[in-house]
Amino acid sequence: MTDTTASDVETDAPKLRADAVRNRARLVEAARALFLAGPVDAEVSLEQVAREAGVGIGTLYRHFPTRLALLEAVYREEVDGLRQSAEQLSADHPPLEALELWLEVFIDYAATKKHIFHELVEATGRDSELITHSRATMSAAAEQIVGAAQQSGDIRTDVNAPDVLRLVGGCTMMPNFDRAQLDRILKVVIDGLRTR
Repeated sequence: MTDTTASDVETDAPKLRADAVRNRARLVEAARALFLAGPVDAEVSLEQVAREAGVGIGTLYRHFPTRLALLEAVYREEVDGLRQSAEQLSADHPPLEALELWLEVFIDYAATKKHIFHELVEATGRDSELITHSRATMSAAAEQIVGAAQQSGDIRTDVNAPDVLRLVGGCTMMPNFDRAQLDRILKVVIDGLRTR
């Protein structure tokens, strides 16, 4: 059995025209924005997403034939964004600064996840390819960025990457997502992780 990654699948898929690529990206971003704008249990319709993206409903269905396909695309992009951010931030910033900036990206991911994860798991199951891929991708990114900050001596070594994710992720579970408050809490978390 071969291990097929998302990039392999994308390579095999037919190439989209530039306008189709833009429309797909606008649909994913519109869906993400609408999920985050309302309460966790609010139902966002596909018609709302198409309207927000500035495209017709037919365009949405060409890219995402089902609601689940759209949710999967939003979630996969969020998780892949965590990995890409870990790589980019590690290359561009000192380890502690990279960790702090990456945790801000993680907070945005966790907020999106809170709005769509239950529906995704109900439809696909906890052991689906999407959830398994996402878990592995997120864990690897966290190990990379936390490990680098530990190796540099910036943060304590008596915690591990899953501890940090659980701590910061737990903060995002507050009923009212207040980004300013989360930013303050994140500073307290980083201060607590620093090597004394």
